Amino acid sequence: QVRLVESGGGLVQPGGSLRLSCAASGLTFSSYAMSWYRQAPGKERELVAHITSTDGSTNYADSTKGRFTISRDNAKNTVYLHMNSLKSEDTAVYYCNAVKRGIFHDYDYWGQGTQVTVSS
Repeated sequence: QVRLVESGGGLVQPGGSLRLSCAASGLTFSSYAMSWYRQAPGKERELVAHITSTDGSTNYADSTKGRFTISRDNAKNTVYLHMNSLKSEDTAVYYCNAVKRGIFHDYDYWGQGTQVTVSS
């Protein structure tokens, strides 16, 4: 069974930092592109950051570029999201996502989410 387990969420003050982790099991981690998404109440789920399965290239949402960093450690089957200079608008449930293209379909897995609240 495939499992993606997020951790590291919590309450942080504006301007603070937080590091999220997503530990994967039941899959060949290095074959999957990994992403972080977030969803605030009443809002659509949005892509925050992405990292490829090959050369480790990264992409970020405009709202997080320069503040957030996605990285992966294939030896630990873990992807990270380091968040700096946090703002109240970063408050959301953050989800880990793993995707691999298949012959007839794509493999697409999601974690349970972890709450990040930015408030003083």
